[in-house]
Amino acid sequence: MPLPTPFVSHVMEVEKEWIDYNGHMNMAYYNVLFDRCTDGAFDLLGLGAEYARTRKLTIYTAEVHVCYVRELHLADRVTATFQLLDHDDKRLRAYKELRHADGWLAATCETLSLHVDMEGPKVVPFPPDALARVEAMHRAHSALPAPARAGRSIGIKRKPAHC
Repeated sequence: MPLPTPFVSHVMEVEKEWIDYNGHMNMAYYNVLFDRCTDGAFDLLGLGAEYARTRKLTIYTAEVHVCYVRELHLADRVTATFQLLDHDDKRLRAYKELRHADGWLAATCETLSLHVDMEGPKVVPFPPDALARVEAMHRAHSALPAPARAGRSIGIKRKPAHC
């Protein structure tokens, strides 16, 4: 079965409990939607809940960078994409986009995740079968254009002082 490039989540809907006092979706729930997409991608890779339950190996998130591009509101319908940008024997770097059903970009997310032995817990290499699936997804996703919004950092840009 060919791997989707990128992986696309099922359609998700903004829930009432996620709306904050500003009348839009609270920032925390963007992460919930990105996480649900990631769960789907990891299930596809055989690295999801079943993997954790049967093999006592799992994925922990080490770092997240979310950019909020446009507000979401109650009952908005969205999908998220997952693009595997890089990996090594213990880590995954992924880029995600959250898009409204009308097609506009709501948010982006970049993550660094670790492969973990739950009995430690400690970071460990992927077993050969899991690594082979990660490598297959990476090869498929390498054909996609590099996301323009990936690799961003947080900082305050200063204008040069004029004398």
